[in-house]
Amino acid sequence: MTFSILANYFEKLEETSSRLILIEILSDLFKKADKDEIDKITYLTQGRVGPFYEPLEIGMADKNVAAALAVAFDSTKEDVLKLYNKLGDMGLVAQELRLKIKNQKSKIEKQELSVIAVFDALRKIAETGGEGSVEKKITALKELLEHMDAVSAKHFVRIPLGNTRLGIGDPTVLDGLATAILGDKTKRKLLEKAYNETSDLGLIAKTLRSGGLEAVQKLTITVGRPIRSELCERLPNPTKVFEKMSHSTDSASSLQASSGQASQGIHATPKYDGFRVQIHKNGDKVEMFSRNLEDMTHMFPEIIEGTLRQVKAKTAILDSEALAYQTESEEFLPFQETTKRRRKHNIPEMAKSLPLRAFVFDILYVDGKSLIDEPLTTRMKMIEKYIAKDDTLIPAPGRILKTPQELQLMLDDSISKGLEGVVVKRIDSKYEAGGRNFNWVKLKRHSAGELNDTVDCVILGYLYGKGKRTDFGAGSLLVGLYDETADEFVTVSKIGTGLTDEEWREIHKRADKIKVDHKPARVNSLMEPSVWIRPEIVIEVLADEITRSPLHTAGSAKQNSEGLKEPGYALRFPRLVTFRDKDKKAEDATTVKELVEMFQQQGKK
Repeated sequence: MTFSILANYFEKLEETSSRLILIEILSDLFKKADKDEIDKITYLTQGRVGPFYEPLEIGMADKNVAAALAVAFDSTKEDVLKLYNKLGDMGLVAQELRLKIKNQKSKIEKQELSVIAVFDALRKIAETGGEGSVEKKITALKELLEHMDAVSAKHFVRIPLGNTRLGIGDPTVLDGLATAILGDKTKRKLLEKAYNETSDLGLIAKTLRSGGLEAVQKLTITVGRPIRSELCERLPNPTKVFEKMSHSTDSASSLQASSGQASQGIHATPKYDGFRVQIHKNGDKVEMFSRNLEDMTHMFPEIIEGTLRQVKAKTAILDSEALAYQTESEEFLPFQETTKRRRKHNIPEMAKSLPLRAFVFDILYVDGKSLIDEPLTTRMKMIEKYIAKDDTLIPAPGRILKTPQELQLMLDDSISKGLEGVVVKRIDSKYEAGGRNFNWVKLKRHSAGELNDTVDCVILGYLYGKGKRTDFGAGSLLVGLYDETADEFVTVSKIGTGLTDEEWREIHKRADKIKVDHKPARVNSLMEPSVWIRPEIVIEVLADEITRSPLHTAGSAKQNSEGLKEPGYALRFPRLVTFRDKDKKAEDATTVKELVEMFQQQGKK
């Protein structure tokens, strides 16, 4: 496939906000892709040159892409940047400059670039480092641009800037693959287990194209490839936890009431407010990944040393929570302090001044054997067996509790120590990669007059300010949640409080880098903000309660010929607590399902 054909598919994807149409376009694209290029097409659709966990960023700044455009299209860097300031999108700049060039068509016809050639060139750019690397990257980009038409140039330059503007989520890509190769998007479920255990959409696509569904289902856990994290549901109090874990009807649950679990109790560990870190050990090599699949290995040298020193296995995969630790006061620090360790520079100095401790609460693989299908009780014994006690990796196998009163005491004790709360698990549950169900439940501190928990929202757009806020450019934020069933973002509130003047300016600055001129793909909204932005910025929000509202689309709000069938869900008196997009993707925001459960926990009908 030529890159120009792929670019035309990107053009169609960018122009639609309908998820069903996105799936149709992707399906048609994947049908035309052969086995040697389908993985590369999948990565490029994500704006990548490899899976998300590979620490391979093209990482070119606006000014460097502008320099490449200037040389390729007979302009100057200054004029390119001036046009960029006007249009706000380097892709549109590339398209406009290309259209102005005369006598370029014959050159394009003589050397049309294939998808594989463009992918390989971009990957080489990403791998280029050292002295003179900026100039080499600019030259390589320029040489590719010289052989592209206007639409190809538009979508091509967005890739090294990490801004494809396609708005496609992983479930939508899986739907497209299932439709194209298995003939039915409902068969996506057959692909999800392999994706959750490999975290590599390109691998899924190539394996499916080459070997069919049977080959995909043989894919399994490998050290060095992160497993998608299992996540928690919410319940309001210890009594509800015991009721739910004894009498759950959740189809995803590995146990039913008939198993007799009620007499066995529940498993509980303190809930630490830090980074979710998945640790992979392979001999003398240690890699670490965030819950967003980001490679964090270079950030935490002390955890590498601790893993090599403490893990008594040749190969292992551990699930842990890493927190900043203050040696002088012997206390764990708040999340805001821990976030200071996410950095690219001065890492050794920060490791000394703000050391991390990793609480290992699960073990998923050891010495060539996957443990995810083993019951939790077995995995907890394996933690004690394979992790030597020391001061960096701290085994956290938890405790078995038999009554709600015991759980309440543990919750109170955790909160008194400055921790977030408690995580409760079914004692015989498997590790469900990428799953979120009532096998795992979180209990957090409660504030009178407020929700039992905060809500992680995604900023979808902003409305212009009035009065003093005209200085900030944004007066209120339109925020939403993730609907994992529909793979779309739905609105839940407008927020105008909780930000300082400086934060208003900062959010306006950040939002304008990802603003779009139409409602983004996968956004379901009845409201129209002054400015739409791509759903990328995650914020933590506290509200008094959850209410029903015909203005918002979270939940069952749908439009039909007679108006709204039912009102959606909304947050009452919401205010911003903090930004969370450094450790959470938009798809990691609170889901509609979670919000509905929180609403029911309020005792409302």
